[in-house]
Amino acid sequence: MAEQKIFAGPRIRRLRLTKSLSQTAMAADLGISPSYLNLIERNQRPLTVQLLLKLSTVYRIEAEEFDEEGGLLPALRQAFADPLISAELASDTEIADLAASAPNVARAVLKLHQAYREQAERLSDLGDLLAREGRASLLAGARLPADEVREVLERRAHHFARVEAAVEAFGQELEPRDDLFAALKAWLRREHGIAIRILPASAMPIWRRRYDRHSQRLFLSERLSGIDQLHETALEAVLLRLRDTISEELADLSLSSEEARRLMRFEIGRYAAHALAMPYTPFLRAAVAVRYDIDVLAARFRVSWGQAAERLATLARPGEAGPPFFLLEIDHAGNRLRRLGASGFPLIRFGGACPRLPSYAAFMRPGETLAELVETPDGARFLAVARTLDGLNAGFGERPRRTVLLLGCEAERCEGVAYADRLPAGAKPGELAATGIGTACRLCERAACLSRAEPPLTRPLGLDGMARGLSAFDFQ
Repeated sequence: MAEQKIFAGPRIRRLRLTKSLSQTAMAADLGISPSYLNLIERNQRPLTVQLLLKLSTVYRIEAEEFDEEGGLLPALRQAFADPLISAELASDTEIADLAASAPNVARAVLKLHQAYREQAERLSDLGDLLAREGRASLLAGARLPADEVREVLERRAHHFARVEAAVEAFGQELEPRDDLFAALKAWLRREHGIAIRILPASAMPIWRRRYDRHSQRLFLSERLSGIDQLHETALEAVLLRLRDTISEELADLSLSSEEARRLMRFEIGRYAAHALAMPYTPFLRAAVAVRYDIDVLAARFRVSWGQAAERLATLARPGEAGPPFFLLEIDHAGNRLRRLGASGFPLIRFGGACPRLPSYAAFMRPGETLAELVETPDGARFLAVARTLDGLNAGFGERPRRTVLLLGCEAERCEGVAYADRLPAGAKPGELAATGIGTACRLCERAACLSRAEPPLTRPLGLDGMARGLSAFDFQ
């Protein structure tokens, strides 16, 4: 059978320059003459199968990366078939030239085209939403990909059994001992030839992490703390190591668009990175031993308070589960950024928009953990724990980003949790005074609420000029 011939001169040249090799040095590594390598780099000789295998062995480069026909060229043909630009090229020759001589530019074109298509889809979905009449039709209309991902995370247990099993196997392969960061850096270099470099904020003005596949370097921003640098490195590693496992989880979720799948891939990768830093069984045993004290868990596993709290919301393994915690993250404007939990976030009973939640009080006491018993209008009670989270390290004159993470659990199911110690010994949750909360002011009928921001839709306003209630919006 004839050998497959691949012309990838520019790719070979970039690889050589990235590794600071002369043609003579690279030719010696590959067992060929410098003149033959020169012909290859000028696309006057192909890469044979034997040479591809040698490149893979010496530089740990997958052979598929040199095969532009196998991926880049068909994708370019599809992009240039778009009616918007299809008339710009007379034949496939120019597309092939672009793929061969400037693959980085070709991939940039593909990214732009993908962004254009996704933007068109979002605008189409938004048009459908605006065109519908009535609230019921609006709720039944199309969703944006980010909304779809959030809804999936809210309405299912935040536990991925296959990911947990794959992460445990990966952890045994790493053998991190006391330094997971060093183990991950060694694995990335050994298995994928990837080096890690910390860059100044001026060189990464809009990125936390960026992987350059051509130079095989993972760039991390100096804005990241040491804990966040570990998390971003773990995220990159699990996305490489668990690619097939994550794809299987995505297939089970049946998301409706490629953009939604890409967003969910990141969420599952984030989940896997936490699982790698906090292995399931050791973390659960430690959590039980310290009675779910998040500060102690964060110190023991060398993670942040928010990462330890988020891991608590994933402990839903059958036969080995922790309390059914759920999680909510908000910003100072009340925007709900993330909602997930081991038993699904109780959205209807515990909407997260009520200003009486401890999550809003936490903004006035940054860095302090607040614990409170809260009660919804239907009588359901929850233990709510809240604390501020600081974002990336900010420079002088920059406004730091601060959010609040709220971890909650049904009061009847928080036995053994240190934050429940505020409840008097021997008292039942139903017998204790609790802070009354609601889903949102427009839907809440709680009377005399000093925090009410809007009148309820379900009750008529009070019009008695002889009396005025405690709330800014009196109702009958």
